[in-house]
Amino acid sequence: MLLLDIEKELQFLEEKLTYIKDIFAHKQNENILLLESKLKDFKNSYKNINLAEAKRKLNSLKDLFTFLENKLDRQLTPMDKVRIVRHPQRICLKDILENVYDNYTEIGGQDEYSIDPSMLIARAYITRKVGKKIYNQPVMVIGQEKGHGEEFRNGGSVKPWGNAKALQYMKVAERENIPIHTYVFTPGAYPIEDYPGAAQQIARNLYEMAGLKVPIIAVFSEGGSGGAEAIALADMRLMLSHGYYSVISPEGAAAIEGRIRGKEKASPELIEQCASQLKMTADDNLVMGYIDRIIKEPPLGARPEHFDFFKQLRNEVIKATDEVVLRVRGISLFRYLVLRKLKNPEIYVRWALGAKAKERLLENRYRKFRKMSQHAYIDGRNNLTKIKDKSEELFWAGYSLLHYDILRRHKQVVSQLTEDIKGEIHVLLNRAKTSYHKFMCRFSWFHKRKANVCQLLSLSDWDGHKQETTPYLSPQAKVDKTITCPNASKEGCLDLWAPDLFGEMAGVCSYCGHHFPMEHEWYLYNVFDAHSLREFNQDIEATNPLDFANFSHKLETAKKKTGQKSACLTFEGKIKGIEVVVAVLTAKFRGGTVGAAEGEKFIRAVEKARLKHRPFIAYVHGTAGIRIQEGTNGVIQMPRCTLAIRNYLEAGGLYIVVYDTNSYAGPVASFLGCSPYQFAIRSSNIGFAGPGVIKETTGLEIPPDYHKAYHALSRGHIQGIWDRRQMRANLYQALLTMGGRYLYYH
Repeated sequence: MLLLDIEKELQFLEEKLTYIKDIFAHKQNENILLLESKLKDFKNSYKNINLAEAKRKLNSLKDLFTFLENKLDRQLTPMDKVRIVRHPQRICLKDILENVYDNYTEIGGQDEYSIDPSMLIARAYITRKVGKKIYNQPVMVIGQEKGHGEEFRNGGSVKPWGNAKALQYMKVAERENIPIHTYVFTPGAYPIEDYPGAAQQIARNLYEMAGLKVPIIAVFSEGGSGGAEAIALADMRLMLSHGYYSVISPEGAAAIEGRIRGKEKASPELIEQCASQLKMTADDNLVMGYIDRIIKEPPLGARPEHFDFFKQLRNEVIKATDEVVLRVRGISLFRYLVLRKLKNPEIYVRWALGAKAKERLLENRYRKFRKMSQHAYIDGRNNLTKIKDKSEELFWAGYSLLHYDILRRHKQVVSQLTEDIKGEIHVLLNRAKTSYHKFMCRFSWFHKRKANVCQLLSLSDWDGHKQETTPYLSPQAKVDKTITCPNASKEGCLDLWAPDLFGEMAGVCSYCGHHFPMEHEWYLYNVFDAHSLREFNQDIEATNPLDFANFSHKLETAKKKTGQKSACLTFEGKIKGIEVVVAVLTAKFRGGTVGAAEGEKFIRAVEKARLKHRPFIAYVHGTAGIRIQEGTNGVIQMPRCTLAIRNYLEAGGLYIVVYDTNSYAGPVASFLGCSPYQFAIRSSNIGFAGPGVIKETTGLEIPPDYHKAYHALSRGHIQGIWDRRQMRANLYQALLTMGGRYLYYH
């Protein structure tokens, strides 16, 4: 070994030590101090000894590095793993394309607005040799590209048009009947509402991925909330052992928990605590059931020089794709067991799917996500109630089968026959009635009786003043004070008396039309028919699945204060006689945040609407997004609920969303945002992230009206803006004029 070779090896060890220090954030660790000391001693002495002795000492030092790296790897905290996935030396998607796939071509547009450097898309091949035959299997590879310190990649934070480009090529893969491999390397989506809008586009991606008829394999390295979900709704979800998958970053959680404001920063101790409490590591997510397998990385994380790891990753994605295909294709049990139990890479599986296999693929995908997060909420129903609910479900399943699936096939013939019979009966009755009147008119007393009956009928038929809804008086109307409209300075609005404003004026300024916040009860009593509401699933209760510090107490406080067990209310009701199923996200319960209980209630409501063939309305009284204290248990509700909505819409359902007050983040970027009919109450705010989050993550100062409803209308996120007082009439009109193929309420 030459002196130059020793210096190269020494430089490599120095870089390795710097990397270790970065991962442990310069914590005082005796193993790191030992490495630093031994490396320093060797640097000071190797030039004064002969080459053979220097080589021996260098090999000994390298062995010490290997030994202590393994030891340090076992000491990693969740926050240490976060630093690993953020490090510039972490493997990126281009490294994977170069080392896992045999050939690839990057595809997309030529500039930021058509490709987005943070989103990389490639048409790739995996070459497999089985026996003497060589197979080239095409795949579509899609993922966030962080690069190695390349600033133009924006840290893997994808803009809306980047996700739109990803969706476009997912559809190309479906058309070509080839699998999709997605790689999640993102701290979160870039929170801007420029067309097509961050929330709007993620919702679109989730909805379309739910119905893609090709195998989807997702590999997680850094999975940050909605940005991860935009490409992660997959049939098989793998995760690198040093990666993380979470609803929010540890720093973001610490800022919320520590109530950090302005330029203040959360303490490192609080950040470490939140990283641990969020249960964001691969082991945590495997236990909770949100990933299928863990891919073991080298000590302290995979870096570009770990070529053996790339071989392992290649085998894992091939095996995962094979498994998904074999589950739906109906290949013999023997070959499936060989693949699962013996892990035999020599078995060739053709990845193209037939028509029946594609339908089974979608069914398996729905069942997979439907089973998730069942442990993360409380089902307070007793056995009798469960039996009753199951019996009702079976009854409606049978009724639906008979009425919609069997009788519908012969509907035209039956309708024509019924109309003919009704016509004949009508003619016969008219003839009989005419003959009867001719006979009875011979008597004078009959004329007097007929006049009295007509007078009675005319009185009873008149319903001009009939009250259709139950009156509700807002508590704000009981306060004897005047209210100043926020638009008074520019619109010249006069002060309003609270009993009038929150009473007959329904919280709407009579001068400029500004909408003051109203309780969700106002809508329940004023939008739906009187005495028509019937709540269900009220025993599904939000809980603290991660044992997040102090959160159980906060939940109990919210339950006592609001009288609710979660932020979601589900009920059946009527709007001018039309039967509907409704889910309401209420802002007064933890800001309307969505966790496992809310997601489960929402899904059950959608399934009830589908079973009973009724329209489904989601009224968002307000939502701050996904509940961070539930971690991945919360963020997984985005794909879960979207899958349920897709099944409902594809079956012909009518889904209408109405936003109110402040509606942000995960729900808007998934199961709410995928509705074809979205409306907003005037003065509502809609977006992916609030002004504070946008400033913190992008450094951009946004204008005060950035999230106003009319901006959402201008970019096509919503289809109309409603006056609160017209919500009942507008919903009724929507029910009459919109819908799927079957118009469920007919």
